[in-house]
Amino acid sequence: MDFGRSDDPRVQAQLDRLGALSVPQGRLGLETITALMERLGNPHRKLPPVFHVAGTNGKGSVCAFLRAMLEADGKRVHVTTSPHLVRYNERIRLAGKLIEDGALAELLEEVLDAGEDLAPSFFEVTIAAAFLAFSRTPADACVVEVGLGGRFDATNVLEPEAVAACGVTALGIDHERFLLAPEEGVPKEPMARIAFEKAGIAKKGVPLVTMDQAYPEEACSAISQVAQAVGSPRFEFFRHWQSDPAGETEFYYLDCMNYRLDHWFPRPSIDGDHQLFNAGLAVTMLRAQNRVPAPSLETMARGIKSAQWPARMQLMSDGPLTCFVSEQKVWLDGGHNPGAGAAIAEALEGPLHLVLGMLDNKNPSALLDPLGGRVRTLQVVPVPVHDSHPADAFGEDAVARENLEEALLNVPSDGLPVLIAGSLYLAGEALRLNDEMPD
Repeated sequence: MDFGRSDDPRVQAQLDRLGALSVPQGRLGLETITALMERLGNPHRKLPPVFHVAGTNGKGSVCAFLRAMLEADGKRVHVTTSPHLVRYNERIRLAGKLIEDGALAELLEEVLDAGEDLAPSFFEVTIAAAFLAFSRTPADACVVEVGLGGRFDATNVLEPEAVAACGVTALGIDHERFLLAPEEGVPKEPMARIAFEKAGIAKKGVPLVTMDQAYPEEACSAISQVAQAVGSPRFEFFRHWQSDPAGETEFYYLDCMNYRLDHWFPRPSIDGDHQLFNAGLAVTMLRAQNRVPAPSLETMARGIKSAQWPARMQLMSDGPLTCFVSEQKVWLDGGHNPGAGAAIAEALEGPLHLVLGMLDNKNPSALLDPLGGRVRTLQVVPVPVHDSHPADAFGEDAVARENLEEALLNVPSDGLPVLIAGSLYLAGEALRLNDEMPD
């Protein structure tokens, strides 16, 4: 796991403490995060209304759209997302700005001291720190991304009174060791189990917005059962809302909840048709709830257009890394599962050169299969400070390179685009090397 590095010695001292925490083996449940919150004064009960987002692919993008639309309406928004790409600070955004080093060091020290004997995980400490910071800084709303799963994720310490709306994005098989662990009384079919875990964030009386067009029948059934069991009103794709492409510059949004309101929104700056559904999910989350005044449609349009989310089909800027292929576009995406591979393949047209690095616990064909015969050259690089697949895991045409710089130096100068993909950790390294620090 990447615990992060900092140029600030105060922050680095606390990151070293985070790095020394053991990764829980087989520990599931909310007991530890609940106990830690109790020692910190239960900051999760003192937050502005929360928009809580779970799913396999697209969580971060939905969070980016929510934040952008709320901020376009003049609202102050706290955000916690994961993982970070370059700096740990990216995980905690206070009223629109990344947390500063001095405040971060003090916050982590307070949380780590409070929970030292509880043996919390890296993510439990991170979420406790985020919620503690959110409780101390005035804002109008919080946007919270689930880390892994939903039912037993540390963010699910949130209680119904704190949450304005929940959303579940596209689903796929991922993190099998945790999300498909044997357990009594849960669905046995894999996709139904994944949906069951993600829908575990549903709360009594809190709207649950779902992307049903992307789910198999067994997943839809599992989500419905969870929502009914907890008493969460459900807002389903096609039945309550729709998003559809409508040309090169717009997409069509239909709100079946409010007298079939329809609207044409501008296409997001974040590339790919799948982002139209992520944007629609975020719009519906805002419109389905009554805790935070929803922005006008015109304001939502500005937010959708302005939203940015690094390393998700990001066109990299000219910089120290991309200068090695200065005549060619370089795209960056952290996708690493089949759903992400399909989205990338849809977003990029035609042949390309692929620079790939994937953790060794990921499916090596997740990106190659969707791209099919469009990959003209395949170079495989290690993912820094992580165990990753060697080149031979990707077939006989894959060539091993020591790092991203060497890989880009060996891209043919034929004008075809370059895609760097396979891991958010690799994407973070690409941004660092190109001096493109997420802010």
